[in-house]
Amino acid sequence: MSTYVYGITARSHPDLPEGMTGVGEPPLPVRLLTEGELTALVSDSPESLRPKRRDLLAHQNVLAEAGAGGCVLPMRFGNVAPDDDTVTHVLGERADHYRERLAALDGKVEYNVKANHVEEAVLHLVMAEQPDLRALADANRKAGGGSYDDKIRLGEMVAGAVKARETEDAARIRTLLEPTAAAVSVGPESTGWLLNVSFLVARDTAEEFLTAVERIQTGQPHLELRVNGPLPPYSFVEPGPAEPAETDSAAAAS
Repeated sequence: MSTYVYGITARSHPDLPEGMTGVGEPPLPVRLLTEGELTALVSDSPESLRPKRRDLLAHQNVLAEAGAGGCVLPMRFGNVAPDDDTVTHVLGERADHYRERLAALDGKVEYNVKANHVEEAVLHLVMAEQPDLRALADANRKAGGGSYDDKIRLGEMVAGAVKARETEDAARIRTLLEPTAAAVSVGPESTGWLLNVSFLVARDTAEEFLTAVERIQTGQPHLELRVNGPLPPYSFVEPGPAEPAETDSAAAAS
């Protein structure tokens, strides 16, 4: 039977509530696998695991219950190892890394911030900031819309200006929020977002972080910010981009 891994914590972590269950239908009992100073929160893995709402919520609930008692390194949904021995082997093999991460993430949560432009507002902004764009737009308007080539030229110039503004705004948001965070992890690029970044924030300074986000939104009405959190620090379990990350396809907790 393969083993489903929810997270990793210290061996000294308080026991889980009696009878806790996780993924599966019916829900499977959550149990502990210990190796040295570390413990993995696991259950048997269902034969056919899919990201159904019930199982996603069960995964989150295990992490929330365990996290209430102390720091847990959260695994993302669907993390399955071939068996219990593989999990304990990885705990021993990567013990130094996991101990370091537990210490670094203790008392901290993750906030993911995504940003995009409010289309009409950013168009007004770039036109107001760039006289050459205004001049060409005015010339086209006076010429009854302008020639095909003039329209293409104006469209390309506007698109370039908006793209440059995306880069500028993404850098500005990071600059304003990074001082309130302990660490930053850049997420994958996705269509429609000019920024997708996760911030590791101490629980006792979360209000300061959220205030900084609100200040950006209020002061930059051409931006739309979406904040998701507080979350378990999923994006910070592994080393950051500047650090060498180990790869092991059989590692249940990597």
